[in-house]
Amino acid sequence: MSQSSELVRGNLLSILNDNTFHSDETLGATLGISGASISNHIKVLRSLGLDILSVRDKGYCLSQPLTLLNSQKIREQLDSTHTADVEILNVIDSTNQYLKNKSIDVENGHTCLAEAQTAGRGRHGRKWVSPYASSLYLSMHWSFSGGYSVLGGLSLAIGVAIVDALNQCGVQGIQLKWPNDIYAQGKKLAGVLIEVEGQIGSGCEAIIGVGLNVALPKNVQIIDQPWIDLAQITDTYINRNFLAGTLISELARSLTLFESDGLEPFINKWRALDIYANKAVKLIIGKQSITGVNQGVDANGAILLETEQGLKAYHGGEISVRPI
Repeated sequence: MSQSSELVRGNLLSILNDNTFHSDETLGATLGISGASISNHIKVLRSLGLDILSVRDKGYCLSQPLTLLNSQKIREQLDSTHTADVEILNVIDSTNQYLKNKSIDVENGHTCLAEAQTAGRGRHGRKWVSPYASSLYLSMHWSFSGGYSVLGGLSLAIGVAIVDALNQCGVQGIQLKWPNDIYAQGKKLAGVLIEVEGQIGSGCEAIIGVGLNVALPKNVQIIDQPWIDLAQITDTYINRNFLAGTLISELARSLTLFESDGLEPFINKWRALDIYANKAVKLIIGKQSITGVNQGVDANGAILLETEQGLKAYHGGEISVRPI
């Protein structure tokens, strides 16, 4: 998308964000482009997941107001000691990929957020649906001098950090699903994707990606599992900039603590938030399926399953947990 097209679409969204209808002619005159161009820009915005109403003889209007991300408002929520950059991107393929491409030059806590992703991804290469300005798509860089060996249970610590941030925003009743999903009312609210690069025996670079549903448009499609957003679980309006700043602060605090003390400071809270605690589950490992009763996690963050063969620990990024 060219800079001029991106600028036009940004200005178009600003106009449509006033909760009234605007005709092609009025929009075209304001932006200095033709009515046909307005129609084309509307199509592109809709393809990004925006729910834009269209009524004959009235024109276009957003179905719900947008709060666009603002780095200054986000930084207002950060501690003065947080000196790492906070980048706001408009439409990008993937925030994780963006940081991976530049992580060698950034400091711990460097964060990027995007209004929309065209190639957002979750675990196992699944697509993360990322409609425009309706959720948080955030990635943070962190270097670990201890290398891969110190990262056991990192996704569990990140899950606890996300719950703590949501609690600070007044959102309660959140649970965690091993190893890296955040749930509310039995449905997925957020997910974590951690990608690590480095050499065995030396330091490594981690990119911590978080996708958090805030207020998804009513026309959202192709999400292949039960989902929920903050708008459905709280009557309190949650400003995305306040939420982003709170989340960045909590992630930075938790990563600093994890780097020094490992999983131990987080493990009791994670166990208390475990959505499948003492419930029958099955673990899907490739083509293999193992059933048993979930007994929580061990000190290294592995899931503990009581099976017919006794209590066994399982760990690894390719395991999925399902209820029975």
